Parts: sequence; C-alpha cells; structure tokens
Amino acid sequence: MGSDEAPIMGLLGAGGIARAHLPALLSLGLRVLVFSEDGREDALIADCGGGERATKAELLDRCDIVDVCTPTFTHRGLVLECAAAGKDIICEKPLGLTPAEAIEMRDACRRAGVALHPAHVVRYFGAYRTARTAVERGEIGRVAVQRFVRGGARPKSSWFADEGLSGGIILDQMIHDLDFSLWSAGPVATVFARHVDRGPGSVCAAHVVMTHRTGALTTVTGYWGAEGIAFRTSFEVVGTAGLASHDSATESSFRADVPAGARAGGGLLPSVSLEENPYRRELADFLNAIRRGSDATVTVDDGVSAVQLAWYAQESARTGRALTVTREEAA
Repeated sequence: MGSDEAPIMGLLGAGGIARAHLPALLSLGLRVLVFSEDGREDALIADCGGGERATKAELLDRCDIVDVCTPTFTHRGLVLECAAAGKDIICEKPLGLTPAEAIEMRDACRRAGVALHPAHVVRYFGAYRTARTAVERGEIGRVAVQRFVRGGARPKSSWFADEGLSGGIILDQMIHDLDFSLWSAGPVATVFARHVDRGPGSVCAAHVVMTHRTGALTTVTGYWGAEGIAFRTSFEVVGTAGLASHDSATESSFRADVPAGARAGGGLLPSVSLEENPYRRELADFLNAIRRGSDATVTVDDGVSAVQLAWYAQESARTGRALTVTREEAA
C-alpha cells in the first residue's frame, strides 16, 4: 500500500478481544472486513457500529493487513495461511501454544517478507508505559525487585479451561506480566512456579518467581476466580533509587516515589492521558511500523520470548523444579 493510502484491514474473529480491536480500528479510519468461523460477524459489527462481513477468502483477497483475534489454538494455522497470502499480520497474544509454534510462525513470516506483530497490549497501558519510562530513564535506578498481580473471574468460554487449547492461566493471562518483566528487567536466568486449579466455580491460580541475569527478582501472580470477581491488576517495580507502583483498584493509577527532581521535566506522568485507549494506541503503533517497515514497541521476537518464558513457568509448575533458562532463549 502507498504511504498515503488507508489500508483495508481484515479482522479474523468476533469474540471478546475483537470487541476491543474493531472499535479501535474504526476510530483509526480503517475499512474493516470481518470474518468469524462461528458466524458472529453481524452481532460484532452491529454492536461496534462498523465493519463489513466477508468470507475468509474475500478478506484475504481484499485486505492489506490481517488482525488475528481468534482463540490461541487457531493462531498458528491462521498466521501461516495469512503469511502465505502475503499479508502483514497482527496476532493476539500469545503467538502460539508452544515456543516451537511461535518460532515457526515468526520464521514463516520472515521468509514471506511480511510483518508479524504480537498484541501484548499491556505495554500500551498508561501506568505500565510510565513505569517503563521511569526504568529506561534511570529515574528509579537499576531494577532490583518486581511484583505483578493480575486476576479476575474465570473466562466463560470453555476453551480457556483446556490447557491444550489455551495454554492455561500462565500462557493466556500471566503472559502479559511475564512479557513486561522481560521488557523492564531483561532476560531471565531461572524460573520456579506453582499452579493450582480447583475446577469450575472455584479458583485457578499460579505464582511464578524469576531471577533475571541482572540479578533482579520478579514475582508474577495470576488468578481466575468465581463469577463476579472484579478484574484487577497491580505492580511494584523497585529500583536502587526509587519505586514505581500501580493498582487498578485504587483511585490513583500510577505512583512514583523517587528523589525530588529525578523525573525528566519535573512531571509525574507522561504528556498523554493514562485513559487513552491502549488498544487504539497499540494498533496505531503496529500500523505505523508496517508503513515504515520498522519495529513497533513490541516485536515478534518479544512475542516469542514471552511464550518461551511461559513454557518454562508451565514446566516448572508441572515438575515442581526450578528451571534454568538457556542463554539462547533468554536473549
């Protein structure tokens, strides 16, 4: 597509995450073709106020970029199909169910000369972006300890409960914080995890402890509970010179405890509003990267690394042993 030409976007899927992506794509002025295997396109289009129903063949023939918003177990096949059709691709997290799948998808897209952008949207949430900036600028010093918590009600779709289809809570939900921990503290050296699932109507939870090659320590906790439990996230990033923290349940979405004058420009928050839609910000970043032929805030290699780290956590939880991450996979 030309640099001044608005692309036609193909959206695969009409489930929960598609309801976040479609309004964001429409707000960016895109024409969006929608296909869903289960025939829910019309409901999605009606609820979101835009988009056009299409068959998968029509979508692949007419679109410039495909946004894969389908269940995890379908990602590999759809990404390989889109790459073979020469389409640039945005794919919901996680890229694949296993490191081998994620690597295969990445390599197939590289051979086809198309972009593959993993949608790790937490990197685009205001509080997390602000924490990353504080780390990057050295405002809290060198990262020493990180704590992440993420949880809410169990997903209603039955495939989430099948680890062979979703990867379970570590791969599906906690991958957001595993990815962010890599972004803020670098490659991981060791992983130890525990996992418990009491079944439908009860709690599913996991806890992951990681040491980074820098010496930093990170803990990630995730839980799915009973219906009606409010979704909540929090983090603390402790550095040698200060602390960055966030709790979605409190009034203040971000807090930074640092020495006076440490923040560049003297401001506590970034110039953009923390309420700006992170899905819109994420998709705009991906579209700009595709136009420029450059990397976005999150790269395909980041997506692969997150799947690899989740696999180590799953294996540790399964075996009860702490695992050492190979340097190749930690890079």
